[in-house]
Amino acid sequence: MITLYQIIILIFSAVIHEYMHGWMADRLGDPTAKNAGRLTLNPIKHLEFFGSFLLPGLMLVSGMPFAFGWAKPVPYNPYNLRDRRYGEAKVALAGPLANFTIAVIFGLLLAVLPFISLTFSGLLSLIIYINLILMVFNLLPLPPLDGSKILAAFLPESAKLKYLGLERFGFILVIIFAWIGFPYLLPVIDFLYRAVTVAL
Repeated sequence: MITLYQIIILIFSAVIHEYMHGWMADRLGDPTAKNAGRLTLNPIKHLEFFGSFLLPGLMLVSGMPFAFGWAKPVPYNPYNLRDRRYGEAKVALAGPLANFTIAVIFGLLLAVLPFISLTFSGLLSLIIYINLILMVFNLLPLPPLDGSKILAAFLPESAKLKYLGLERFGFILVIIFAWIGFPYLLPVIDFLYRAVTVAL
């Protein structure tokens, strides 16, 4: 059963994810996110009604075993990026890498604090698991997810344009996969969770 804690962790993890997209774009020469006031960790600047509240809330009341949602995408202009070949891929990869970094940090805390209470240990585990969910889901090569931007950087220009053109169906595809295809990702997420919490 999804708890309010899961939704709170999801929101803040998604905010960090989006912030890192903007941070990387800024580092690569595009100040769009900074100029729009989005290069901030203030969640109010990043949240949107459907992805941040309505969808996780519906999952909460429907008794689903996981929470999924997103923050408002950080804007950037790919034509401002110094790396015109792989810049968009770097910006896209920054979000999932941020979630993986969070998972590793809290995995370390879980390993070095064996004396903590079961409640606090469970909270750390929840932070790790949710960030791994965000990382794995966003790396799917499904437009408009981050994985599609990474893959597109390695495609010929004509194939890239056709592939990214699928973004007009992206919202529907993402929702369908979140409800139907997500269980197929669980073995991957469970493996990564064990690697992060046991190997560290």
